[in-house]
Amino acid sequence: MSSINLTQQNAPIINRPSQTAVGTIVWLGSEVMFFAGLFAVYFSLRSHAPGLWGQETSHLNVTFALVNTLILVASSFTAQFGVFAAERMQPRATGWSPVKWGVVEWFFLSYLMGAMFVSGQVWEYSNLIAEGIRLDSNSYGSAFYITTGFHALHVTGGLVAFLLVIGRTFAVKKYGHKEAVSAIVVSYYWHFVDVVWIGLFLIIYVLK
Repeated sequence: MSSINLTQQNAPIINRPSQTAVGTIVWLGSEVMFFAGLFAVYFSLRSHAPGLWGQETSHLNVTFALVNTLILVASSFTAQFGVFAAERMQPRATGWSPVKWGVVEWFFLSYLMGAMFVSGQVWEYSNLIAEGIRLDSNSYGSAFYITTGFHALHVTGGLVAFLLVIGRTFAVKKYGHKEAVSAIVVSYYWHFVDVVWIGLFLIIYVLK
């Protein structure tokens, strides 16, 4: 019996990946297929109406979209700094300097940047609608609003996730492994929506 216990004690510890993290990665894989379908629809519609695309894309404010894109990309960096804080088990700031910020501060900054991005998209939508580009106006309008609109919904979902992580961080008495994993998983999702938007920006605004 003692030899068995000794064997068990000396056995190597297997660090298995978090089921939550693995499940999130698998789910994001399905989201990749979803957005791949949207990209295919966009390219298909554009190939059938190149003249329409040339006319309608002239209404796009590329400079504004670029600034909005940079804001979203920057939020991905701040979210990653929040992950670093979660990995060192630091839920909140220990000082005013950003190097002393915790998960709450970095994630709240990411939330603000994401909210600015969505607000920017709403402002862009209002301008395009005023210029006659609507969801039901033509194939370009349908392709533009469906692709960017679904992405905006995903960003909004990420904003809700940020708030949930921040609220959970305040609610627990002791910040632990589960809370850290939640922050890391949310960062996976946020990086994903950032990468998808970079692809959308290049296709819609640069390769117009």
